Amino acid sequence: MNRDWVEKDFYKTLGVTTEASADDIKRAYRKLAQENHPDANPGDTNAEERFKQISEAYAVLGNAEKRKEYDDLKRLVGSGGFAGFGGAGPGGQRVRVEDLDDLLSGFGGLGDIFGAGRGRKQGPKRGADATAELHLAFTDAVSGVTTSVSVRGEASCSRCGGAGAEPGTSAHTCPTCHGSGSVAQNQGFFSFTSPCTQCRGTGRIIETPCTTCRGSGRTVRTRTIKVKIPAGVKDGSTIRLRGKGAPGANGGPPGDLLVAVHVDSHAVFGRSGNDLTVSVPVTYSEAALGTKIEVPTLDGAVTLKVPSGTPSGKTFRVRGRGIQLDRGKSGDLLVRVEVVVPKRLSRDEKKLLEQLATYQDDDVRAHLKTAP
Repeated sequence: MNRDWVEKDFYKTLGVTTEASADDIKRAYRKLAQENHPDANPGDTNAEERFKQISEAYAVLGNAEKRKEYDDLKRLVGSGGFAGFGGAGPGGQRVRVEDLDDLLSGFGGLGDIFGAGRGRKQGPKRGADATAELHLAFTDAVSGVTTSVSVRGEASCSRCGGAGAEPGTSAHTCPTCHGSGSVAQNQGFFSFTSPCTQCRGTGRIIETPCTTCRGSGRTVRTRTIKVKIPAGVKDGSTIRLRGKGAPGANGGPPGDLLVAVHVDSHAVFGRSGNDLTVSVPVTYSEAALGTKIEVPTLDGAVTLKVPSGTPSGKTFRVRGRGIQLDRGKSGDLLVRVEVVVPKRLSRDEKKLLEQLATYQDDDVRAHLKTAP
């Protein structure tokens, strides 16, 4: 919202009433724009200025959203406000800027209208969030672990505990603003407030500032913070530690620490959701005849029965041997069987496979003859 809206009557500029329709406003604008266009009035500075005013008025009233904002402001401030700031407000009462600012919060506040800050007390403000990165071994991420991260940034001063005053002394209430952090100034129609210059809006005076932080209550340093990682944390997860971020201002709460977790890969296991995955090699004869194999898990081996005729790539599920979560359902172990083809064969092995191939060829031919 433009601050000039308060002092201008765009309806009067276009010669229409506040009840005019969008078409009425458009027709009025086109007529006035044609009459006052600089091309139609060469050298006429008054017509040029009038054309600018008409264009500005239509830019607001011709836009439904801007018109609504303008109308709401006009109803709030009253006709006296649009005529200027000298004089009483609607009904002869004084209007406080803070009250208008609250009502106009949807318009961006009076700071947008008058081009100035709100001038309110600088109340408690939450501290900023801090960030850190943590690299975990695969097994630590699966089972959970308590570790630590180093965070460098703003923190409460270790000497004064964030108070800003030298140990043994304390701050006292500002005598100028009496602890409010702001002072009021009456200027005709409005009552303005601005931050107290003596305490800089804090409401407190520190006569003996801390020698370490110089009264700010904070320093930049490296902190070591413990982090409890829950079992089953995933790569790319973020752990939020409440209150471990930067300190707040004016008694506000500290921010949080956001720890980005990176999980290293494992030489044997993979992960799919809460399931562990593993590939186990078997020989051709084991896959064809069936066998029992030892399958590794994170807490010891289990025996898996591989039925005869198992193809390479077949996956078996071992219930409950995946990721054990602190809360919720635990995952399974997904075992993928990979048939290993030998790269070199002895003379006897080659002869046996050739004989087997002969039988298999006969079985295939018999199957084809009986096929429909």
